[in-house]
Amino acid sequence: MNRPLALGFIVALVMLTPAPAATATIEDELVIQTPMSAFVVDSMLKEFVLYAHERWGVTLKTRVLRAGTPVSYETILKWKGRPEADVFWGGESALFDDLEAQKLLTRLDVSAEVWDAIPTTIGTPKPIPLKNSDRAWVGTALEVYGIAFSPRLLKRLGVPEIRDWDDVLNPKLKGQIAQCTPRRSSSSHATYEVILQSRGEAEGWEWLKRLAGNTGAFVPSSRDVPAVVARTQFAVGFGVPSYYAFEEKLAGFDIRFVAPKNAFVTPEPFAILEGARHPRAARQFLTFLLSERGQHLFMGRGLFPMTPKYKVHGPPGSTAELAVQLTGGIRSFFDPPASNVYDDAVARRRYREVNERFQKDIEAVWGDPKKR
Repeated sequence: MNRPLALGFIVALVMLTPAPAATATIEDELVIQTPMSAFVVDSMLKEFVLYAHERWGVTLKTRVLRAGTPVSYETILKWKGRPEADVFWGGESALFDDLEAQKLLTRLDVSAEVWDAIPTTIGTPKPIPLKNSDRAWVGTALEVYGIAFSPRLLKRLGVPEIRDWDDVLNPKLKGQIAQCTPRRSSSSHATYEVILQSRGEAEGWEWLKRLAGNTGAFVPSSRDVPAVVARTQFAVGFGVPSYYAFEEKLAGFDIRFVAPKNAFVTPEPFAILEGARHPRAARQFLTFLLSERGQHLFMGRGLFPMTPKYKVHGPPGSTAELAVQLTGGIRSFFDPPASNVYDDAVARRRYREVNERFQKDIEAVWGDPKKR
C-alpha cells in the first residue's frame, strides 16, 4: 500500500471509530423533590448551575417539585420506582429510612474522605443519625426546629419573650399561635415527637391539646408559619425551621426565633431515587453541597455545617453573622453537642399513628366549636 493511500485509510478509520464515552460529565437536567425553602434550594441550585458550566461546560436545567416532607414521601411511594424527580432532599430522616426499606433509594457514591468527615450521629442523650449506614442517604446541613415570635405583638399582649416550650401555653396567647399539622409538615411532626418523647405519652398529648387551645390557625405549610408571624397576624409560630424565620428577618421583618431545650435538629437528608433519570447530575450536586464551597453557601442561608471542621462565621453585618444572632449565638451544633431526646426509631415506628391521632384528637376537635 503506497503512503498516500495508507494515510487516507488511517484518517477514515479514525473518523469512523466512536469517541470514548464522556464518563466525567453530567446530564443537562436535574429534578429535585423537596420540602425545603426556595430561599435555600434555589440559591444552591443557582450556584451549582454555574459550577456545572465551569467544570463540565454543561448548561444545566433544574426543576424543583416542592411539597411538605410527608406529601413528598407519599408522592415518591406512588411513583413506585419510576420517579419524576432525581433527588429527595430535606426533612425528617425517618421517612428516608422507610423509603430505603422499600428499595426506593439508591446507594450514594460519595468519596471516603467526604463520607468519613461527617459524624455518624450528633446529640445527647439520644443520638441523631446524620447518615445512613447503608449509604442510602446523608445529611447536607444542620437545621433546628423551634419557635418564632413577634416581639411587637408579645409586648402588646403583655407576654414575655418566648424562651421555653411551656411559654407558648400562656393564657394571654389564646388565638395567637400559628402552626401546621404533622400530616403536612415534617418540622411539625418532629417537634410534636420532641414533646411526646420528653414528657411521655399521656402528658405529651395533653400538652399538645393545650397548645391547640391557644392556636388561632393551622396554616397550609410550615413555610406559612413564620410568614404570618412576621406580618403580625399571629404572635407565635410553633415548629418552625430556623431558616424560614431567617428568610423573614432578611426581608426586613421584626421576628425572633428560639430553639428551646431538646429542639429537633435535622441534617436535611439527601437521597438519590432509584430509577432517577439524571443520576450523574444528582451525584455531583451532592458532592457540591458537601464541599467547602457548598457548606459556606449553606451558612449564608442560616443553616449550620455538617462537620465539626466548619463553624458559621462572617464579617460584621453578613448574613452568616445575622444567622448566628437569630439563633442566640449558635455557630456549630457540635460544640457543645446538641441536647436531644428525639428517638429516630420510635418516631419511625409510629409515624402514621401520631399523624392519625393528631388529626382525630386535636385537629378535628379544634375545627368544631361544639367540641372545643
